Amino acid sequence: MTDAASRLSSLAEQVLGVPLPVRLRAWDGSQAGPPGAPTLVVRNRRALRRILFKPGELGLARAWVAGDLDVEGDLYTALDLMAGLIWERDDDGRTLLQALRDPAVRAAGRELLKLAGPPIPPAPPREEMRRHRHLHTRHSDRRAISHHYDVGNDFYELVLGPSMVYSCAYWESFGKDATLEDAQRDKLELVCRKLGLKEGQRLLDVGCGWGSMALHAAREHGVSVVGVTLSQEQAGYARKRIADEGLTDRVEIRVQDYRDVGDGPFDAISSIGMAEHVGAERYLEYARQLYGLLKPGGRLLNHQIARRPQSDESAYSVDQFIDAYVFPDGELAPVGTTVTQLERAGFEVRDVEALREHYAHTLREWVANLEAGWDGAVRLTSPGRARVWRLYMAASALAFERNRIGINQVLAIRTPPSGAPGLPPRTRVWQG
Repeated sequence: MTDAASRLSSLAEQVLGVPLPVRLRAWDGSQAGPPGAPTLVVRNRRALRRILFKPGELGLARAWVAGDLDVEGDLYTALDLMAGLIWERDDDGRTLLQALRDPAVRAAGRELLKLAGPPIPPAPPREEMRRHRHLHTRHSDRRAISHHYDVGNDFYELVLGPSMVYSCAYWESFGKDATLEDAQRDKLELVCRKLGLKEGQRLLDVGCGWGSMALHAAREHGVSVVGVTLSQEQAGYARKRIADEGLTDRVEIRVQDYRDVGDGPFDAISSIGMAEHVGAERYLEYARQLYGLLKPGGRLLNHQIARRPQSDESAYSVDQFIDAYVFPDGELAPVGTTVTQLERAGFEVRDVEALREHYAHTLREWVANLEAGWDGAVRLTSPGRARVWRLYMAASALAFERNRIGINQVLAIRTPPSGAPGLPPRTRVWQG
């Protein structure tokens, strides 16, 4: 009788139309596939049921999070080899979901069903967040933010390191001796320089996280800061840091929706890694709200992940794994769309800087932190949550490296009536 790995490998090739690019090890210990390649470990038949009942990315994600699937060998290499089978194929290829819908391969699908065991769909892992559609109400946004951020500050300390900055760092010299903490400090300083912060000014930090931007701006530039977040855990952590540094007279942290901020005007606004949560339907509202909170001549620094534009924008769909396990209701837009929406709100866009390679490097540092502290991460959250983060960050690093997604800092101003005072410098220093 043919062993399970050989049967799986043969059936997968029939379904997908190409051989699996990774080695396969099945629950019976059998192996098949190219020697020396990373090994996809199918720990039990339940993994097949998860994939067959939810063909495509979500089924694979559920099997990974539950521990039914694993990878031995370099995770980045395995994800790179499998990316075409899961996310993107050329015109002659097809994804797993497309293949299983093809009548010509249904016979192979029936064989896979037999191999999978009882036709009972496994329950989703408990780490999965159930959602219905992108509402982006105050309630749904609070729920989504809590799902992602309220998993324990100790866990985030392990992954992010002492800086507690959960956004793209700024590596002034790749391959040099700069640490992740150096690069995060340099990113915060870059934002402050772009905003032109001066002592005595007021800064609004939208989506302030654990308070790192607010602390840096107050300590290094003498500004007064209002930071807003929807996460109770983030707010508590940030307030303690502020008190420990003796900056409670300069920094206020609120658990507040950005739509409810009404005590402007501010001299500057930073929005770092927050706008991805806003949603396409609400983006113009977001931009207009921030515009209304700025003084004439005030600056906005919008630091936001972007996706590549599609030939048919109406066909865009949110990444299933990210939506179910990482950022519920998060949406990415092309940078051109973001610029257009900011301009529609009244902003004058003065500068756009792409930091795609910087985020790839940052994510690899976070993955290394997670892997080095794996036992602690599992203890602080759950095995499934730790697996979510390892997959999400490694896959995201590759997505940035392959230009499937990018990250941009957009500097925009509320142009003063005169059109001149307070404008950013008219030249930019280029290196390399």
